[in-house]
Amino acid sequence: MASTIGSAPRRSVLWSAEHRLTTIALLLVVTLVAFENMGVATAMPTLVADLDGLALYSWPFTIFLISSVVATVLSGRIGDRRGPAPALLAGPALFAAGLVVAGTANVMPVFLLGRALQGFGSGLLLVSVSLLIALTFTDHERPVIYAANAAAWVLPAVIGPPVAGLLTVTIGWRWVFLGLVPLVVIGATMLTVVVRRLPTHTPAVDGRRASVPQAIIAALGVAALTWAAQHHSFLALGYGTVGLLALAYALRTLLPIGTLTARPGLPTVVASRALIAGAYAGMEAYLPLTMSAVHGYSPALAGLPLTITALGWSAASAAQGRYLNWSREASLRTGFWLVAAGLIGFGLVSQPWCPGWLAFVACAVGGAGMGIAMPAISVLLLRYSPEGERGFNTSAMQLADWVGSALLIGLGGVLLGVVGSVLDPSPAMALLTVALVALALLGVRLTGRWPSKV
Repeated sequence: MASTIGSAPRRSVLWSAEHRLTTIALLLVVTLVAFENMGVATAMPTLVADLDGLALYSWPFTIFLISSVVATVLSGRIGDRRGPAPALLAGPALFAAGLVVAGTANVMPVFLLGRALQGFGSGLLLVSVSLLIALTFTDHERPVIYAANAAAWVLPAVIGPPVAGLLTVTIGWRWVFLGLVPLVVIGATMLTVVVRRLPTHTPAVDGRRASVPQAIIAALGVAALTWAAQHHSFLALGYGTVGLLALAYALRTLLPIGTLTARPGLPTVVASRALIAGAYAGMEAYLPLTMSAVHGYSPALAGLPLTITALGWSAASAAQGRYLNWSREASLRTGFWLVAAGLIGFGLVSQPWCPGWLAFVACAVGGAGMGIAMPAISVLLLRYSPEGERGFNTSAMQLADWVGSALLIGLGGVLLGVVGSVLDPSPAMALLTVALVALALLGVRLTGRWPSKV
């Protein structure tokens, strides 16, 4: 990493009179979205049974993803044209409406509508929050707010699943959704005040514009690939192939030019997000299964290493936020190295001859890598983006994250069906680890090449 001389911690950045309200509003909204994201999976078995929707078990997740992808692209377009204000106001409103619809649903189609509204609101917020950070914090200050954002995910990651489980078995699964509504309203009210303080947005004359129809094609492509990975048949192979081709077609206009070849600069930043998010998501998706099937951990303990990931992620993110003169390019490369080490640990743990406790070490190391790399990606994205293209590039970065994650999780599902099983995942996880580590090392190589000037 670059020298840290003169890079003393800036604790006052977030809580100065200028930034205090923005910080509180952003962290509250991020925490609530994170809690819903972490808790809903816990309540899902009970609620789909209650709504007679067992045959549609995966669709609440799938429709959330589809609507999020479309909203992310739309939010990028709106952000480049009119600034972050419209999406910052609409995002929480739609998210809250989705919570109400899902929490009061009596049939599965209505619940799916609620999940679609939640996904759309969440997608609008993901881009608009990044644009708000770009307007409110300087390049030098942004690592601090990104560290705070990472911390805002820790509490939901730790208490979200058990709290959701407690609500589900005591007062009912509906309160996993309805209980968040008052807090979302508070966050939305605070964001309204923040929006009023923003300067008038001047749209750029030129700039890339993503196509919403292409976003819909991409979202359906990701959904087809995800569904195909869960259903191993010739029919699934057919629509999975169609989904992959549709996704490749759509990404040509939804990603910055040069992303697929990792051209140095902005394309490398977006490609790095796809690589590191996909590689780590591929591990996270199958680690609980590995701990349970290979090492005999109970369902409660099998997911505990993922809590260590959240803690390591937050701690490393906080560390990078204290030293504002660190080279973000070097930080990103260091993050890839640590993630690669964590993934190697996962590969070892996936084999029965390796002790299960190593998973906790692997998750601490890999989580630290993510905590260093992800803020660096966000900082570099804004640094390399012309002001009139920040919305497009932010939506592209988020899309790259989702696509990378979907592809690698899908690869794991395919390998389980071909060379392993849920009861004996070791052979499949060994092959998956090879692919994941290779992607992380590819990230190390790509992030060693940057333009001489930003």
